[in-house]
Amino acid sequence: MSASLVLYEGSGWRTLRPLSDALPVPGLAFGAGTLASRWHRSSRLPLLAIAGRPLAIGAWRDAPRPDAGAVELGEVVAVDATALPGPWFDRVRDDSTAALYRVAGAVIAARVSARVLGPALGGAVPLDEFLATLALPTREVEAERIVYPWDLIARNASAIAADLDALPASREGDVHPQAALLAPERIAILAGARIDPFACLDAREGPIAIGRGARVLAGTVVSGPCAVGAGTQLLGGFIGRSSLGPECRIAGEVEECVWQGYGNKRHHGFVGHSVFGEWVNLGALTTTSDLKNNYGSVRVRVDGREIDSGSPKVGSIVGAHVKTGIGTLLPTGAAIGVGSNLFAGGRFAPKDLPSFSWWDGERFEEHRLASFLETAKVAMSRRNRRLEPADETQLRQLFLETASERERFRPPLPSAADRPAAAR
Repeated sequence: MSASLVLYEGSGWRTLRPLSDALPVPGLAFGAGTLASRWHRSSRLPLLAIAGRPLAIGAWRDAPRPDAGAVELGEVVAVDATALPGPWFDRVRDDSTAALYRVAGAVIAARVSARVLGPALGGAVPLDEFLATLALPTREVEAERIVYPWDLIARNASAIAADLDALPASREGDVHPQAALLAPERIAILAGARIDPFACLDAREGPIAIGRGARVLAGTVVSGPCAVGAGTQLLGGFIGRSSLGPECRIAGEVEECVWQGYGNKRHHGFVGHSVFGEWVNLGALTTTSDLKNNYGSVRVRVDGREIDSGSPKVGSIVGAHVKTGIGTLLPTGAAIGVGSNLFAGGRFAPKDLPSFSWWDGERFEEHRLASFLETAKVAMSRRNRRLEPADETQLRQLFLETASERERFRPPLPSAADRPAAAR
């Protein structure tokens, strides 16, 4: 029986914060695309729907459209977007009976009738929790998952290589004769891209794709595996083993990073083993630390809990619309929430800042929502994008939902004994 694909965002979105605060999990950049695009391509099933939090789905502009061949009333294969495609999915796709599929007790996929699943799409209950209530046979599978932000970092380079190995080498763009292409058979330069003289694309360690309309300026070294999104500009420096979304402006040293898109890092400064949401702007000489002095495992605060990543290499997890001033220093394992503004002037930022933080190097305040939204409109207009009503609604709701997280940063009010006599 034919089946269609439903890709869903389960309750695991919370452990991918702050990245998942402004985008649904299927929309997170990974490899040479997104978690959704990898599933759309590898499942070999027509896409029926992508399900998740309504506000997040509504604000996601680049979501894949459902396929015309999707069967609305037949069998559905529902897959959690945090699971990665692999041999385990062949079993799910080719199964002939309804069933749930679990990894370590967590539901990551189901084969079920569309009539059963339909009422739960777009509902308030995460789809994995709904599926767990169904009285269906359960089967254990072995599948890798993206559970925490550092999982994106650790698996991204191999994902780029897997995505691009199937992409044929091409020279559709403009490559200057004095540009250096090493292992050119593993390099794809798409239409409208421009590679300037004295730029170097080194694909000896992994494939490279330069997206449509992208530019690689003189003095830039790109080391594979690396995926450069459409319209992105590389403005000098070293960029290696990284995914750069559309319309980024990147310079300096970038290693093992994921940039969601529309990001600015136009100046020197090192960022490594880090993930950046959309519309992030890093001021000149903003630098991340991605290794502790004792080479120990890095701990990161995620959704209110500090968690041991199990890795000695974790830089910063930076939410959408974050801005840093010149000389900002981000400590190892930093987690910076959506809409935060840091202008530290050469001081280390706190390791953990909630969404809509305003930090000046000494004190924390709440970022004024109206001022933030006006700045976001200006920043987006510089890439010919608008802050749509769906974007604003989602950001306003996030501001309300994260108010309690900001409360723990507020200084306590002085007691009566500490106040001056005239003020009592």
